[in-house]
Order: sequence, then structure tokens, then C-alpha cells
Amino acid sequence: MTPWRASLVLALYRNRHVAQARFLQLATVRADGRPANRTVVATGFLGDTDSLTMFTDARSAKVRQLDAAPWAEACWYFPMTREQFRLGGRAVVVREGVGDDEAQRARRDAWRGLSDATRQSFTWPMPGEPRDPGAPFIEEETDPENPPPSFGLIVLDPVEVDHLELDGNPQNRWIYRRDEAGRWTGTEVNP
Repeated sequence: MTPWRASLVLALYRNRHVAQARFLQLATVRADGRPANRTVVATGFLGDTDSLTMFTDARSAKVRQLDAAPWAEACWYFPMTREQFRLGGRAVVVREGVGDDEAQRARRDAWRGLSDATRQSFTWPMPGEPRDPGAPFIEEETDPENPPPSFGLIVLDPVEVDHLELDGNPQNRWIYRRDEAGRWTGTEVNP
């Protein structure tokens, strides 16, 4: 396990009683070059890889943004341990017809782990479109085993991780970078 992932797993464990510890911010690039940032829910890692997974509505703007410009950065703050992780890399959205077998299994597993109410939100009208007061927001029951085409799993494959511990004086910070051969190196830097 890479050193940054071990630190992230430890932060998740130490913050396990904080419901918000599963939420992180994901920044993408809009078609006009401006940044777009939103809160998403982390679902874990893709198998034994260092790739972080998050679920999304496959009809959302972030999916179109990632299809056009796959570079993204996640920022994850853990309040109990006062740690921040910034993970930058390429992201792909695994959805119906997109992604290898392992990614499709992870998509199905993420779907199965959702509550019924959250699964139903993927049957709602198109995200970001003007709201029709007469349109129903619970259109149909969902199959708890098989995700609909609207359910996507973002897989962020980091190439750089910035880990900042805000506790202490001075604070501690490490930057980890992955080279072309897939090897990670870490450097302690000034906070």
C-alpha cells in the first residue's frame, strides 16, 4: 500500500464516527475552461488500486466535463484529525457500456450499497434542468441489484497527492507523485 493511501485509510478509520467524513469536494473543468466544484460521496477504492471511487448521476454536468477533460482534483478534509488530502489525476465515469469488468463490478457493488431512497434519486428528472412543479420525483422502484443507465461511478486515478496535517505547530505536509512507471515518491514539504 502506498504511504499516502495508508495515511488516508487511517484518517478514514479515525474519522469513522463523523458522517461527513465520506464527503469530499471534486473539481472538474467546464467547457469554457472555468473550474467547477461540488461535493460527492466517496465509496472506496477500486479493488487493490489507488484509484478512488465516488458515485454520480451519469446525466450530470460533471460527467460531460470529465468526458471532455478528464483531469480532476478531489479535496478531502477530516475534521477529527484535522487532515486534508488533495488527490489530482485523471478520472473516468464508469457507466452502462463504459469501463472494464472490475470497474463494472465496483459500479454494481456501489449501487447495492445505496439506500432505497438514494437509489430512487437516480430515477428523478434530468439534473440541472429547469424544475417542472408537476414532474414526479419518485418515478419508479429501482432494482437493488442492477444499476440503471443514470448511475455512474467516478474512478479518480491520482498521480499526485498532497497530504496536510493541520494539527501541530508547525504543521506537517507531504506531496506524493507517481512517475510514468507507476512508482510513488513522497517529499515532506513546508506547510
